[in-house]
Amino acid sequence: MAHNDGNGKVHYVGDSRVRVREKKLLPKDYSEFPGKTEAFFPNFLLKEWMVAVVVLVGFMALVMAEEPPLGEQADPTNTGFLPVPDWYFLFLYELLKFKWASGPFVVLGTVVIPGLMAGGLVLAPWLDRGKERRPMKRPTATGIALLTLVAIVVLTWVAWDEHEKQLAAQPKGSSEDAKIVDPQNPAYEIYKNNACVNCHGQKLEGLQGPALTGIGGAYTPEQIIDIMDKGKGQMPAGMFQGNEQEKRQLAEWLADQYPPKEKESEQ
Repeated sequence: MAHNDGNGKVHYVGDSRVRVREKKLLPKDYSEFPGKTEAFFPNFLLKEWMVAVVVLVGFMALVMAEEPPLGEQADPTNTGFLPVPDWYFLFLYELLKFKWASGPFVVLGTVVIPGLMAGGLVLAPWLDRGKERRPMKRPTATGIALLTLVAIVVLTWVAWDEHEKQLAAQPKGSSEDAKIVDPQNPAYEIYKNNACVNCHGQKLEGLQGPALTGIGGAYTPEQIIDIMDKGKGQMPAGMFQGNEQEKRQLAEWLADQYPPKEKESEQ
């Protein structure tokens, strides 16, 4: 409001009925609320995008620098082929080898446990609503996360190690090399008269199970006996129906199944 005092001077006076707006129409800075909240856009989202870009660039650099490994060419006649899932599913693949997660309990290993893991990740923001963000102050959440990470790493390593051993037990070289060593041995008759032949083939070539030609060196007789007694992978325990002497004889014969070229080189 302007007021003229008669001398040609104009005085500006305030009107007490008009409130002075001192409050800024801008969102408060995050520093005013430490540990409580932050603007999702653009503060939080921008940081997430920056991390995603760094990860993506690093991933693409690895892809371009290292050629991805490829398996053998698909061959429907290769009965000894050992299929395995991608590396990020290896821990679930190994999980299904446990008795309590396979067979009649396969639903537990294929639906219940993966479902609990996926559901826990989805419900984490609602289940863990504490304001504390330091790992040492959140023992439950930190413990579950570490336990899950260790379980995934260990199961993945065990699955890959077993797969490497199975590959080592596969016949090497050409089909001429993959022959039965000492077919006149009585252990071969013991093998053919047992259920082993149904999965591993009449000539150890592998049908539903892995091939046994060239298995020598991958397992000792004691390890083969242990597999006969306890089973392994899809092979159930107690498949061998002979006595202990026949079991030992068969295990020693299988442990001597080296490809001819390998056996000659060792001698």
